[in-house]
Amino acid sequence: MTIGEIAKLTNAKVLTGEDLLSKEVLTACGADLMSDVLAYIRNQSVLITGLTNAQTVRTSEMMDIVCIVIVRGKQPAPGMVELAAESGIAVLSTGYSMYTTCGILHNNGLSGGERVIA
Repeated sequence: MTIGEIAKLTNAKVLTGEDLLSKEVLTACGADLMSDVLAYIRNQSVLITGLTNAQTVRTSEMMDIVCIVIVRGKQPAPGMVELAAESGIAVLSTGYSMYTTCGILHNNGLSGGERVIA
């Protein structure tokens, strides 16, 4: 699935990364705890989160996340979008909740890529 398809499916506004809309995304992760993101995320993922600060971008940068989807219609903190642009990370904003956003993407074939922990 591409970042452009994610934007379309979630009715999201592209805040930065218009040049990345054709980039392929392989998996997704929904989290508001960056420690969970650090424990989970894989390459070429999309992060679905309600966090809107620079730390979200810094964590995404470390984990090779290619796209951040901000949920619940939240607005990014000053500087977040600029930092993401400098880092080559697309930022989208959707009015959907995290649960709904994850469901939409999952129902359209984007995997969580997680391993089952017994």
